[in-house]
Amino acid sequence: MTMRAWSVVAPGPVEGEPLELVERPVPAPGPDELLVRVRACGVCRTDLHVTEGELPVRRAGVTPGHEVVGEVAGLGSQVFGFAPGDRVGVAWLRRTDGVCAYCARGAENLCPRSRYTGWDADGGYAEYTTVPAAFAYRLPEALDDVSAAPLLCAGIIGFRALRRSALPRGGRLGLYGFGGSAHLCAQVALAEGATVHVITRDEVSRRLALELGAASARDLDEKPPEPLDAAILFAPVGDLVPVALRALDRGGVLAVAGIHLSDVPPLRYETDLFYEKELRSVTANTRADGREFLTLAARYGVRATTHPYPLDQAPKALRDLKAGRFDGAAVLVPGR
Repeated sequence: MTMRAWSVVAPGPVEGEPLELVERPVPAPGPDELLVRVRACGVCRTDLHVTEGELPVRRAGVTPGHEVVGEVAGLGSQVFGFAPGDRVGVAWLRRTDGVCAYCARGAENLCPRSRYTGWDADGGYAEYTTVPAAFAYRLPEALDDVSAAPLLCAGIIGFRALRRSALPRGGRLGLYGFGGSAHLCAQVALAEGATVHVITRDEVSRRLALELGAASARDLDEKPPEPLDAAILFAPVGDLVPVALRALDRGGVLAVAGIHLSDVPPLRYETDLFYEKELRSVTANTRADGREFLTLAARYGVRATTHPYPLDQAPKALRDLKAGRFDGAAVLVPGR
């Protein structure tokens, strides 16, 4: 059997032709892996970084995509607890060594030998992919395929960023940038009683933020209407780090959610960091983060604003993401 899959043949700007649609054999699952027939795959900004070469090449000609919803189509010889037809989710974190000091203390996201879907191994911009069974998620039945796909990275990483921001119960949260991850994070924060202020240059995203219940939605050159207990930077723009830090109240925390960030300008201690403000990065997620978020997403009714694209329009979806042509998240839907 063969399948269609997108391959990063020449990392570079998506306005060119870094991706090629190829015909490949359907992959065989390893002994501890599942073969998954892809039913939907979210389009994440990290896919853009992989495609454009902002993340270094780890697998030549890799197939991007790590927000995969699919059904089990095959089992490795060592896999138990899954059956053909089971619906599963495939996320960014693909494998860890399980024995290092970080894994031992429950911080598997920091494992030096961690591997990632759509970067180290072929992902979901294809009709089939594989995943280690131990890293596959069982998905709540309440979520349809297209709605569930963005939850598997945008949702999970936004949730980890929210927890890293140490937002107090009922606190004031600022979100800088309001794309696929931020609009899911906002729903969790609002459900847990936070006051949410959104700062983004995109007018369509500002409207979406208000529709979801944000207390304010302002342009990047405007300050939030009140000091913030916590903030999360989703836009990959280092120049916004001092802007967000200055918006924090005393003791506030800024979490930077992206895997890639442009250079941060010099910080002024007195205005940006004094009064025990904190700046924290966010590195991937643990499986425990994923399981907790998916449970809460079902409980709180978190829903992604989605824009489906056929699989053969993956380059267009990435170009539209880069240009900010849609709110929420794009999702690729295979189908011949």
